[in-house]
Amino acid sequence: MKSLMWQRFTRRRSAVVGLVLFALLVAFALFGGFLTRYSYTDTDFLAIGFPPSRGHWFGTNDAGNDLYAQVVHGLQRSLIIALAVAAGTTLIAAVAGSLAAYFGGWVEKATLGVVYLLMVVPSFLILALTANASGGDWRWIIVALIVFGWMMLARVVHSMAVSLREREFVTAARYMGERPWRIVARHIIPNLSSLLVINFALGVVGTVLTETGLSFLGLGVKIPDVSLGSLLQSGVGTIVASPWLFYFPAAVLTLLTVSMTLMADGLRDALDPNAANPTVAEPVEAKPVEAGGVK
Repeated sequence: MKSLMWQRFTRRRSAVVGLVLFALLVAFALFGGFLTRYSYTDTDFLAIGFPPSRGHWFGTNDAGNDLYAQVVHGLQRSLIIALAVAAGTTLIAAVAGSLAAYFGGWVEKATLGVVYLLMVVPSFLILALTANASGGDWRWIIVALIVFGWMMLARVVHSMAVSLREREFVTAARYMGERPWRIVARHIIPNLSSLLVINFALGVVGTVLTETGLSFLGLGVKIPDVSLGSLLQSGVGTIVASPWLFYFPAAVLTLLTVSMTLMADGLRDALDPNAANPTVAEPVEAKPVEAGGVK
């Protein structure tokens, strides 16, 4: 089964390109700092506002900080925030939506009531106020993004889990005396895995863009810490005089979002049960029935 999913994933060349790009970006974030002697907080007073050179590959900013080291650290910070938020929102949505659908009654009403309440709250304003009050602490940004980021997925999970709770394997597990938590964990959530995996990948993209938007407005990660968004915010003001301060972080951010989007498309094809089996779909003329999706 895993090999079949891998074949479906690799059959889409754009997905493979996205996977390679994402792997290179992760490697750059983890090991890129070893290629320079500067830290993202170090100041070179002899190279203030210098363009890219042999000593400073991405140039320096107006404070003399090495932009290459800052981009490496900013990518690390953005990846940590994005992966943590995507994992947290996916987990909460999967558990809350599945439990609400399985139990029904007051549990379903209470869960959906919380979902609808949080959906009408001006979340971006609260996120901005929370980030600003925390002084740009990335940990509080993660908490705030998780709190206001799980509702839409929870609604989708709930609607799909409602149909799953009436399936034969769930009814059989209930008659065998399995506990509700065990039924939800072993029978309902695993059958939603394709939806959850795809939304996790897309959640990484959405979180990166949200964090970038907050930092771009000066309400996200703040100095001395940096993220890709804060680097863009500081570089946009000098885009004419020092364009490298904007274009290098923008290029890394673009590669990150594009790679995750391409991977999400590939995962959608790989996890789609209606996708054609690449090992048996080659002779289309010889097997017209299988190519049409009938087994």
